[in-house]
Amino acid sequence: MNAVAEALPRQELSTDTRTMANALRMLAVDAVQQANSGHPGMPMGMAEIAVALWSRHLKHNPRNPDWPDRDRFVLSNGHGSMLLYGLLHLTGYDLPLDELKRFRQLHSRTPGHPEVGVTPGVETTTGPLGQGFANAVGMALAEALLAREFNRPGHDIVDHRTYVFVGDGCLMEGISHEAASLAGTLGLGKLTVLYDDNGISIDGHVERWFADDTPSRFAAYGWHVVRGVDGHDVDAVDRAIEDARASQRPTLICCRTVIGKGAPSMAGTHDVHGAPLGDKEAAATREALDWPHAPFDIPGSIRQLWDAREQGAAAEAGWTRRFESYRQHFALEAAEFERRARGALPAQWREAALALVRDADRAGQSIATRKASQIAIEGLARALPELLGGSADLTGSNLTRWKDAVTVQPGGAAVDGHHGGNYGGNYVHFGVREFGMSAMLNGIALHRGHLPFGGTFLTFSDYSRNALRMAALMKTRSVFVFTHDSIGLGEDGPTHQSVEHAASLRLIPGLDVWRPCDTVETAQAWVCAVERDRPSCLLLSRQNLPFVSRDEDQIDAIERGGYVLRDWPGSMGPGDTRIVLIATGSEVVLALEAVGPLREEGILARVVSMPSTTVFDRQSYAWRDRVLPQGVPRVAVEAGVTAFWRQYVGLEGGVVGIDRFGESAPASALFEHFGLTSQAVVEAARRVARSTATTMTTRSL
Repeated sequence: MNAVAEALPRQELSTDTRTMANALRMLAVDAVQQANSGHPGMPMGMAEIAVALWSRHLKHNPRNPDWPDRDRFVLSNGHGSMLLYGLLHLTGYDLPLDELKRFRQLHSRTPGHPEVGVTPGVETTTGPLGQGFANAVGMALAEALLAREFNRPGHDIVDHRTYVFVGDGCLMEGISHEAASLAGTLGLGKLTVLYDDNGISIDGHVERWFADDTPSRFAAYGWHVVRGVDGHDVDAVDRAIEDARASQRPTLICCRTVIGKGAPSMAGTHDVHGAPLGDKEAAATREALDWPHAPFDIPGSIRQLWDAREQGAAAEAGWTRRFESYRQHFALEAAEFERRARGALPAQWREAALALVRDADRAGQSIATRKASQIAIEGLARALPELLGGSADLTGSNLTRWKDAVTVQPGGAAVDGHHGGNYGGNYVHFGVREFGMSAMLNGIALHRGHLPFGGTFLTFSDYSRNALRMAALMKTRSVFVFTHDSIGLGEDGPTHQSVEHAASLRLIPGLDVWRPCDTVETAQAWVCAVERDRPSCLLLSRQNLPFVSRDEDQIDAIERGGYVLRDWPGSMGPGDTRIVLIATGSEVVLALEAVGPLREEGILARVVSMPSTTVFDRQSYAWRDRVLPQGVPRVAVEAGVTAFWRQYVGLEGGVVGIDRFGESAPASALFEHFGLTSQAVVEAARRVARSTATTMTTRSL
């Protein structure tokens, strides 16, 4: 029996479930009607399922949405957001009725789809179907790993469950297959998914495009499946959840429902999916449900049935007492758990970070930045016990595994008195599931307790792009390691050679994108990814890159995203001109090699390394102007599309890049073939310098 049930005698849980469900229905109807926008069908159809879960099973405290041992609830079918807002409001979260009345309005706390950080009690941002499902798999994995790490015999301080609502759309999306397959393989027994099997999507009855035997599919994944549950029978759903809680495997509960239940002429049709009922149908629904109350009016007696503040406070208080007992026996572990639950870094983190970067500088290795990343990960793992890594079946290529990493194994029965199965480990083999991996990383980060990262090739970032966008929207501290970052990967050819990907990722607001040129920049990119409350992408080379010497000020400046790596000489001779060469990653060496030949022609080049344009763009105007002075012509060089760099060099500047797909050949041959050479940089700089001089002369005339 869970903590909510422990807080109240069982008989007190026998409430007027019909009235509770209708309160949810009518809040959804009224809010969507007032907004003249929204999705009333799902909240009306899943109301009884919500009553069963939230009033009889869900362990949560509305007064403290951040209680570490709360159950996680994910509304993967996020278009039905008014169901969640109604639940949060009625159970006692800080979500006043006025906010429900402002549903889908500017700056309200009830946006069209649930957004973490906007509404108290929302665990993840959902809307792109299927991603909430994958987030939840990440959360369940995080719980299992933390339980294994921190629980001790007689002291289960990590013991919560993850519940998910999904619809047909979530289960059609390919990401649900990826995440469900891995959840079954890992045996995540504290994950329960309640499937709203209403047979309707926006286009109508789904049997014409979704005829899967969904229960059998999940059974094949290794899930425990509860079939044929009447989703409008609270007691039946209650029994199914109890069944799920007894299983050692993740559970899918298949609930047959009627979309829009209660709407006399629209229930069971796609018309109720994503539009207001209209005044006439809303009034008819009130009559059909015997709901005599005015819009948004919930009588106190019904509110009392829903109010979970007392039970939630009692559940958390019980946990707090158990945690204090744990602290008395395991003081260091208790302090470490609290730190990680807050998302704080260790006390000695800055010293470790500085050492990581300085060690890379002292070593002076000319290696691939993917290898430099692996060296950085080795150092990070010693300083950050919360580090949790993985790869989408490219571990040996991404170099994301470190020497002391332990593979996360499938779960099972309790081992050595610890709950959560034999989950000891800090490295996840995600399999060929780039999208699922990325969304799971977001769920792990949202859960708190781990700092997750995962690797694949940069060209496969396309598979996971929407999860990267969601990470940026949610500000999760997820780290996405993308190796084989350009035509430099060579013989695998254009299908694997990234051309447009770096530029494309840089366009996502709130996503830090790093393309370092050597070991030192790679180490600093990792430090910044760890320290900042936002997601980061690390774009790393397959091929070896030369080490670049720097002074202390330049090392410190890397974290600004762009800095002067080689400056102009102190004085200019007669007829000399100045130019700025901007480069990233493997092309920095091309800019450096161009300096000497250009100087022989009287063109003095400053080399600016810009490992992160996204970070550089956030710097002060004074810093950006110091690095890229106004009025000095510029040339950018990167093994990717050229249009992105026009914002830095202007229409009169030059860009050395590649605006077509690659070829299959050794990397050195490809760079020569596509004109990504130091000589090409010299020629571009010469053209820009001459053009600028001609323009200035013409203007002076």
